[in-house]
Amino acid sequence: MIIMKFGGSSVQEADRIRAVAEIVRRHLDRRPIVVASALRGTTDDLFTLAEDALQGNHDRLEVIRKAHERLSGELGVDPDLIREPLAELSVLVKGISLVKELTPRTLDYVVSFGERLSTRIIAAHFRKTGIPAEQHDAFDIGMITDDAFGSAQPLPEAYERLRDRLTRFDRLPIVTGYVGKTRTGDITTLGRNGSDYTASILGAAVRAEEIQIWTDVDGVMTADPRTCPDARPIERMTFDEASELAYYGGRVLHPSTIVPAMSAGIPVRVLNTFRPDAAGTTIVPRTADSQPGVKSIASYKNQFIINIRSTRMLLGHGFLARIFEIFGRHKIVVNMVSTSEVTVSVTTHSPRNLEEAARDLREFAEVDVEQDRAILCVVGEGIRQTTGIAGDIFQALKEAQVNVLMISQGASKINVAFVVRNEDAERAVRALHDKFFPARPPARRGRSRKGLASQSPSET
Repeated sequence: MIIMKFGGSSVQEADRIRAVAEIVRRHLDRRPIVVASALRGTTDDLFTLAEDALQGNHDRLEVIRKAHERLSGELGVDPDLIREPLAELSVLVKGISLVKELTPRTLDYVVSFGERLSTRIIAAHFRKTGIPAEQHDAFDIGMITDDAFGSAQPLPEAYERLRDRLTRFDRLPIVTGYVGKTRTGDITTLGRNGSDYTASILGAAVRAEEIQIWTDVDGVMTADPRTCPDARPIERMTFDEASELAYYGGRVLHPSTIVPAMSAGIPVRVLNTFRPDAAGTTIVPRTADSQPGVKSIASYKNQFIINIRSTRMLLGHGFLARIFEIFGRHKIVVNMVSTSEVTVSVTTHSPRNLEEAARDLREFAEVDVEQDRAILCVVGEGIRQTTGIAGDIFQALKEAQVNVLMISQGASKINVAFVVRNEDAERAVRALHDKFFPARPPARRGRSRKGLASQSPSET
């Protein structure tokens, strides 16, 4: 069995869904399980709809309805398939308007409709084209989670329940990504872009041969191609490298995606729906023949630095425990840590509860908060043991006139992370990419009887 997950860009319009059907058809002999995201932009629309409903505004509901009805019509499938979930969503939104309250539990309920709508349309199209498919909401086939609304985690029994159901189906399952349910029946979500996580959970549950993540790029790239147009796909990388990239802003994979696959030893392939014959990137537990060096550069903008200073740190004990107890109590996620004799600097991605935490920290230390910062992470197996890489990193930043505000290189052997100003981030990424992935020389052009050939190798 294989898992094939298709993201929002892969199912955003009728032609894309037709292409997805043909990709899946080519893999029917491998007993695929398809996981699908919401149509691109729908999850954002649902978040907006929920917030607007507090003010009695339901306009976004009509936008969502028309988009899905139009897609159904273009694919020639019965629009009645989505009328029931749309009616359920309408009732829910009216309830939010009446009670003037939007809890995390209710918000998860609202945003779950993106996948619940898209998968019904996709399954209907598959059947119309002769692929025996059946839609399933993940929570109906065993995706049982905790009640951490917005970032739920599967419970241990979820894997057994999913395996029991998925291995019994006669028809190809089309499963909702992103969503689950608590033991008491409340709908949860696994975090933004959590459809990747769903695919990995299902893969681990059925002990899949492979988990495929189909997206709109040729694999995991050496940098974000929007920043570095000459970025190139990475043929092969380890789980550890992929996890670091995901954590520090790599846009191809959800940060938690890799964990169930890693635990089960299942390879993950990142592939391009728009270029299905491209090799993509294969992610494996480890590579015996990998050469040490930089694989990719990731950036994560709009971070905050919290600087904590106190002479009590000097030769003291328990100081760090006190700091992190405060962060834990206020549910602040710390991404990076850097320490000196009297200073601790940490980064976080959200301003939520930051003022309250800073107030508590000021009871025993000086505290200041910097905003509009960006984390850059240079990732690659063995870079800590490779002479000259750190020097090359900071030489490239010096030449690009980028000031480094904070550096962290801990026990991990595969990354160097540092913080710069938001406005310097893209320049820094480009400088590093040019240093470690210099532009390839242009292909030599052959000469025809009419002169120089005008086609590039990819066009011949």
